[in-house]
Amino acid sequence: MDVLGVVLGLALLFGVGLLVMLGVGAVKLGKAAAAKISQEEAKARRAFENTALKAKSFAKPGAHGQISTVRLALRSSLDSTRKVLAAGLAEDSQLAESLQLLTRLDAHAAELDGELRALEFEPEAGRVAGKLPELRERADRITHAAESMRWAAQDRMQRFADDELARLAEECESEAGALRHWDSASSSASASSAPQAERPGIAAKRGVSAEELLGLTDLAQRLRKRSA
Repeated sequence: MDVLGVVLGLALLFGVGLLVMLGVGAVKLGKAAAAKISQEEAKARRAFENTALKAKSFAKPGAHGQISTVRLALRSSLDSTRKVLAAGLAEDSQLAESLQLLTRLDAHAAELDGELRALEFEPEAGRVAGKLPELRERADRITHAAESMRWAAQDRMQRFADDELARLAEECESEAGALRHWDSASSSASASSAPQAERPGIAAKRGVSAEELLGLTDLAQRLRKRSA
């Protein structure tokens, strides 16, 4: 009975642990799915707002249309910079600092976008015309900062790609030289075989006796007769 109780207790503990692990995994998956859905909703909402701003910039004349143009240019610059930095982050960790700076720029851009949105609903045209140059100047400063980082990141990635291509070209040239090594090997083989081809006379005389080579044929015959 004691053994059975221990086994049942262990099984119960195992079941409880399994349920806890499943619960934690489900919570994590739920949070990840919720974050993914939230990101997709934010992207869709921003795309819709950008489309609306583009339509307003063409449909509304005067200062109100210019406000929409400034808001759209500001958003487009930041979004383009974010895409470039995020794309190069996997190969260049230094771009993480640039992304942090872009996040700070986003905060200023969001504040400015709120002011521009509020100005769109201002009925007094004189106040709109008076506030718009200042807000446009702030937008230009944010846009210029974002564009500077984007262009620098693009130049940096291009430089890295050029350096990598140069190293790869050198390796290919080295490999091509190694593959052509048979040319020098065949030349060495032909050079080493040349002296052997210059000795046919000695090989032809291998069938002649030593007496004939030394001119002792007559003496050898006399000695053979005496011995006989």
